[in-house]
Amino acid sequence: MAFSRAEAYAPASVANLGVGFDILGMALEGMGDRAIVEFQDSPEIVITDIQGDGGKLPRDPGLNVASVSARALLDQVGEKRGLKMKLIKGLPLASGLGSSAASAVVAVVALNKLLDEPFARQDLLPFCLEGEALVSGYHADNVAPSLLGGIILVAGITVDAIQFLPIPDELHLALATPAVQVPTNGAREILPKQISLKTMIHQSGAVAQLVDALHRGDLKALGAAMEKDKVIEPARAFLMPMLDEVRARAKQAGAISVFIGGAGPTLCAVCDRQSVAEATVSAMKSVYSEVGMRCDARSVRVDRRGAIVLDAR
Repeated sequence: MAFSRAEAYAPASVANLGVGFDILGMALEGMGDRAIVEFQDSPEIVITDIQGDGGKLPRDPGLNVASVSARALLDQVGEKRGLKMKLIKGLPLASGLGSSAASAVVAVVALNKLLDEPFARQDLLPFCLEGEALVSGYHADNVAPSLLGGIILVAGITVDAIQFLPIPDELHLALATPAVQVPTNGAREILPKQISLKTMIHQSGAVAQLVDALHRGDLKALGAAMEKDKVIEPARAFLMPMLDEVRARAKQAGAISVFIGGAGPTLCAVCDRQSVAEATVSAMKSVYSEVGMRCDARSVRVDRRGAIVLDAR
């Protein structure tokens, strides 16, 4: 069936889940990006509009993650027509919520529909990674969950390196995103280049405990494993305003644990029911309110669907 216009949605995601640097990611429901793509006769990709970014994202199609990912797909299928693209950002930039990944994913999913879906959903991963690489390199810990949904173990950048992990039925999350930006590239540059064998063994064990906890549906063990990071959080903690205070306040409200979402500054609290998640949202937000810092906070669950097509005609 021939389409001339398609619209898609891609959810937010959080990477690492504490101890799983670059190898674990989780899709989040209720927030994400949308894109509308249309064919045009000339071969260029034109970004006609970006909403919700405050004018900060590049309109140059060679520098925008959405258009770079779309170009990779167009080139792969040999499509000579270009695109008009509109991007609606529902995610804050440099927030630790997978904003760039969602933009890359949503453009590719919309374009795949426009092309009458020559690729299965999981096979779109390489095209999404081309855009994501512009801002954070070739790793799929945000792209894969945004594209496919769920909690994902990402052992590489190919489809066969992706493993879906169980989602505990009672898993709820409380998110707090203070009004500061933490660009991914900068957050990566401050990480240690080497770690000791002892630290490597500890970190590997914690990742194994996290995966085991997911398989058993044990939220207390899951939360404990998430907070065992001895490599990434210690290096990045100073970038997260009020991290210790938020963690303490969240636990007072009943949260099991708190971890940094991706590069941050979003902090994610693990909770075992909706009422606790809502109380934790209020508790986390109060920490920032007391110091006069704006903060967006909400309770969410894991997005199980991943990116979806909203409309095609």
